[in-house]
Order: sequence, then C-alpha cells, then structure tokens
Amino acid sequence: MPLLRDEIRDHSAEEMLFIRRAAIAFLLVVVCFGVLIVNLYHLQVEQHDFYQTRSNQNDIKMLPIAPSRGLIFDRNGIPLVQNITLYRLQVIPSKIPDMAALLQQLTPIVDLTPDDIASFRDDMHHTSRYKAVTLKSDLSDVEVARFAVNEFRFPGVTVESYQQREYPYGAELAHVVGYVSKINDSDLQRLAKNGEEENYAADRNIGKQGIEGYYEKALHGTTGYQEVEVDNHGRVVRLLKEVPPVAGKNIYLTLDLHLQQYIESVLKGQRGGGGGGRPAGWRRAGDGLQSQLRS
Repeated sequence: MPLLRDEIRDHSAEEMLFIRRAAIAFLLVVVCFGVLIVNLYHLQVEQHDFYQTRSNQNDIKMLPIAPSRGLIFDRNGIPLVQNITLYRLQVIPSKIPDMAALLQQLTPIVDLTPDDIASFRDDMHHTSRYKAVTLKSDLSDVEVARFAVNEFRFPGVTVESYQQREYPYGAELAHVVGYVSKINDSDLQRLAKNGEEENYAADRNIGKQGIEGYYEKALHGTTGYQEVEVDNHGRVVRLLKEVPPVAGKNIYLTLDLHLQQYIESVLKGQRGGGGGGRPAGWRRAGDGLQSQLRS
C-alpha cells in the first residue's frame, strides 16, 4: 500500500510538472506570434510607403528649400533692396548618359550660348556628379515655356525658381547696404567652422560688406527641406514630408533715403558750380548708422 501511494504521488507530481511546462511553452509560442504580428504590422502598414518606393526602384531624396532673404528699409519704410524671382535650368550629371548630345538638344530650346556651356562645364568639374549644376540662369518666360513642353525628353534636367537680390539705388547706397555675391571657398570654410554649412545647402550667395555682410545671419533665415520620392529618371513622384524655410529678418535703418538723395544732389550742384565744399551739418549716409531687426 505505501508503494502504491508513492506511485500515485509521483504520477501527480509529473502531471503538474508537465502542465507547467506546457503552459510555459504555450506562453512562449504566444509571445513569438505576438512579436511576429507586431513586426508584420510595422512592415505592412507603417513602412508600406517606404517599401513600395523601394519595390518601384525609386529613391528618397532630401531637397533643400532656400529661405526668402530679409529686406533692408530706411527709417521711413522705403525698401533699399528687393528680392526678384527668376528661373534657372539645373542638370544632374549622373543622370545624363551623353552630355554633349544633351547640350546640343537643349541649345535651341533655352538659347544656350558658348559662355553658358563653358561655365556649366567648369562648374560640373568642381561639383559632385550627383548634385544639380546650373546650366543657365535667368531664363525668360518663353524659354521656361519651351522647356516645360519638352521636359519629358530630358530626365535629370529641371527648371527651378530662385531669388536674386536687386539694388534699386545702385552705387548711391552701396557703401551702406553692401551686396551679396557667390559663396567662395573662404566662405565655405568659415561656414563649416561655425557649423552653418547645412543652412546654406540651397544658397549660392552670401552677404558681403555693409549691412548685407554685417547682418548676414539675421538676413539669411533658416533653410527648409522637402523629403521626396524620385523615379529612376530623377523626376519627383511624390512629396513625403516638408519642413518650410523660415524667412530672414527685415532690417530698418536710421538712414533717411530722401534726405540722402537731397544731400547728394546738393553736392553734385556744388561740384558742377565749381564748389568743392560740403553743406553745413552734412553727414555721409551710414555715419553713426543704427539698425533695428524685425521679423
């Protein structure tokens, strides 16, 4: 009888051990299936667009968007500079199998000159073949329209808008306002040193001299970007994400444009009449100049 009881007790213990092991195994199976389901949801739902893009042999690109440069005003709110919108033709060399043939085909469409082509080839040799290089700037409306009709023939070639700085008062205020010009190697080194190179990814110009140079950081603004899907011809298929640029701040000076023009006309009259002196109380525009930043 004692032996029988021991056998029954052992059988019960083995049964309980089996049940515990089976429960643990079942839980492990449930956890594994749970992980698989979560991953499947992540791949099929959350990452659907990403993998669909890959399956279509498309690429994801980050396109920088240049901010609108801040304006400079006199004390009465008269703009001393302007931003005008122009158009340029951009080429991505890596997308072009025969560059000579492309240039020949584009010449009658956008009226390319030998100087345009020479400048483009020079820029192309100093730029990554995967980055866009400007073939022609300041396209006319007719040239933009002609290219739009033929764009399908030229994968890797696009027209993009850009802003150009204009100075309506020219040399009259050049010593105060300054100017913007093409970013050179020295500028690039300084921007890289200050960690600002990325903020100029969409720009070709930077402030030099005068107010343009001194307040460059405020006038420039913050570059935005578009995350886009492009096909194997380099054409944008879909916009995935956009971070808009932040425009530069406007600057208001203590300078009075009309007073400055009046003084300049008086000086010209005196010079024309043989007088070389300056009117009493005359001050050169920019002497003791103050400015105020406004968004």
